[in-house]
Amino acid sequence: MGVRVMVVDEHRLLAEALASALKLRGHRVLAAAAPAAGAAELVISRAPEVCLFGTATPAEPGVFEPVVRIRRERPQIAVVVLGPVPSPRGIAAAFAAGACGYVRQDERIEGVERALAKARGGEVAISPPLLQAAFAELLNPSAQPDDEGSRLLRLLTPREVEVLVRVAEGEDTRLIAAGMEIAPSTARTHVQRVLMKLGVGSRLEAAALAARTGLLERAVLPGREQSAEPARDGVPARDGLPARDGVPRQARPSGV
Repeated sequence: MGVRVMVVDEHRLLAEALASALKLRGHRVLAAAAPAAGAAELVISRAPEVCLFGTATPAEPGVFEPVVRIRRERPQIAVVVLGPVPSPRGIAAAFAAGACGYVRQDERIEGVERALAKARGGEVAISPPLLQAAFAELLNPSAQPDDEGSRLLRLLTPREVEVLVRVAEGEDTRLIAAGMEIAPSTARTHVQRVLMKLGVGSRLEAAALAARTGLLERAVLPGREQSAEPARDGVPARDGLPARDGVPRQARPSGV
C-alpha cells in the first residue's frame, strides 16, 4: 500500500521529479512545493502521512521552523528531512525540530521508500551512524562545535582574507585593487584563489558562505579601521604603508 506523502523542497524541479518517481511506484503524492512562507500551512492543510522536507542548508539557523510548526499543529504527520551530506549539527537540528528521519538527497528511490515506510510506522528513518552522531550533538553540543568558519579561515592567507572581506562588502575588482594598492590583474588572481579554496563558483557564493559560517566575524584585518599603521622600529609609516628595515615605503600609484 502506497504512502500518502507530500514533497516539499526549495528546488521545485527536484521536488516535482521526486514526486513523479514516487507516483510511478504507487505512492499517493499530494503536492510538491517550494518551502516558502506558506509551506507549513500547505502541509498542515493537506495532512499527509509523511512529509519529505528538503533543504540544502540543514545547519542554518531557522531552516527547520516549518517542521516545528507542522509537528506542533499536526503531530500525526511524520517529517523526514531530505538533506545534503549531513553534518552532526544539521542532523541534530532536524531531530530537535521534530523530524523523525534524515535521508540524503542523493539516496536512491528505494532508500527514500524505506524511509517513508519507517516514518509512517513510527520508526526512526535514519541510518545508525547518522543517528548516533545526531544524538551526540544533541546531548553534548559543546563537544562538537561548528568550526567550519575557523577551518575555512585557515585555508586563506591574510591577503586572501582581506580580499574575501572586500568581496563580501560588495567591492568589484577595481575597488579591491585600489584599496589594497595592487594591480587589477593581481586582485583578480586573489579572488579566483579565494573562490577555489572555498570551493564556490562565484563571488556571491563566497560572500554567502563567509557570512553563514561566521568567517567574516573571525577575520582580523589590521589597519582596516585606521588610516595608517603604527611605526615600526621607531620609524613612522608614510601614506598608510608600514616602514620596512628602517626605510618608509613609498605609496604606489593605483593601477600598478
